[in-house]
Amino acid sequence: MPPEKHALLSASSASRWLACTAAPRFEEGLPESTSDYAEEGRLAHAIAELKVLKKFTIMTNRTYNSRLNKLKKEARYDPEMDKTTDLYLEHLLEQAMTYNSPPTVAAEVKVDFADYVPEGFGTCDCVMIGGDTLCITDYKHGKGVPVSAEGNPQMRLYALGALKRYAPIFGDAIKKVRMSIDQPRLDSYTTDTITVEELRAWGESIKPTAQKAFSGLGEFVPGDHCRFCRGKAQCRARAGVNTALEDFAGCVPAGSLSPEELQSMEAAKASGMEAPGLLTDEEIGDLLVRGKLLVQWYKDLEEYATTALLNGKPIPGWKLVAGRSDRAFTDQDAALKAIMEAGYDEAVIYERKPLTLAQLEKLMGKKPFEEAVGGYVIKPPGKPKLAEASDKREAYNPAAADFSGVSSDA
Repeated sequence: MPPEKHALLSASSASRWLACTAAPRFEEGLPESTSDYAEEGRLAHAIAELKVLKKFTIMTNRTYNSRLNKLKKEARYDPEMDKTTDLYLEHLLEQAMTYNSPPTVAAEVKVDFADYVPEGFGTCDCVMIGGDTLCITDYKHGKGVPVSAEGNPQMRLYALGALKRYAPIFGDAIKKVRMSIDQPRLDSYTTDTITVEELRAWGESIKPTAQKAFSGLGEFVPGDHCRFCRGKAQCRARAGVNTALEDFAGCVPAGSLSPEELQSMEAAKASGMEAPGLLTDEEIGDLLVRGKLLVQWYKDLEEYATTALLNGKPIPGWKLVAGRSDRAFTDQDAALKAIMEAGYDEAVIYERKPLTLAQLEKLMGKKPFEEAVGGYVIKPPGKPKLAEASDKREAYNPAAADFSGVSSDA
């Protein structure tokens, strides 16, 4: 299992402390918490580690089955973990086959990157070395947000630590580093490759920032990276950024007004009457980003207040009330039997319908599903959805969407 202890400047939180250097010491004084998702992730990682050890090291079937059965007995075990860790193992095997000879493979490798980050250490899910290439692979069990390996500071810190650990064995033979992030539940597999020189230059470039974050002299810089901060609901700097949106209350997008409305507003303004301000398209673009952060900030405030009230801590002006509740049978089978005994036919009581595509794929497994019904599956373009320009997905093409269902031989 992954270790419970974490460095103050951990690799997993690097994207946060590199942007908000005040975050580490701010969070240090706040209680740590866990969640069902985190515990599920730890269990899935343990299963993944066991499978890597079985495939790439010497382990008897008896030992493997004994350990796997023990993990499957844990309360949070889900059969899906078997399938996702199998996909992870398949990807590792594909990577191993790219080497000219069998590479050295190790799982759950503890690494030290303190040469670049004060007291920095962490654990790599898998390290693979062969020829002139070091490969770091990170398994993520979550299904919330896809994480890219490109320019990922967590992966780069792991790689720096792995280079240091294996330097006594491989010396200067390693020339390039390949970093991959596997998220099987999101069907997301990304890879980034850089030279050892580029990696070490990056490590040198973040030294001043890391030292600032470690010293406690950092600055608060709210942003999307606040999502996993323990103090996200109590951060005054984040509150200041979001409450500043009040300055735009009453404003309207200039592009949404007709020429007549614009002329009317200008006339009202000239006569001294109060009129709403007009937002430029550039301001709207900026406010869309800030508004998204505002929504998340409010949700974080709600979560914090709910937890506080549940723990008996008062939040002035607020209380907890019972939410909407649906009726339920204490014993569904017995209830349905009683309904049939009352004269209702079983065909009326039960609704027969097939499983969804996703449920059938989960039932069969990805490859068997593809082999059996892949020819019947289509994926039309989704509805247009706003995304920031930095989003790696392709821009929506209305023309392509219009013709997505048209056959080439129609």
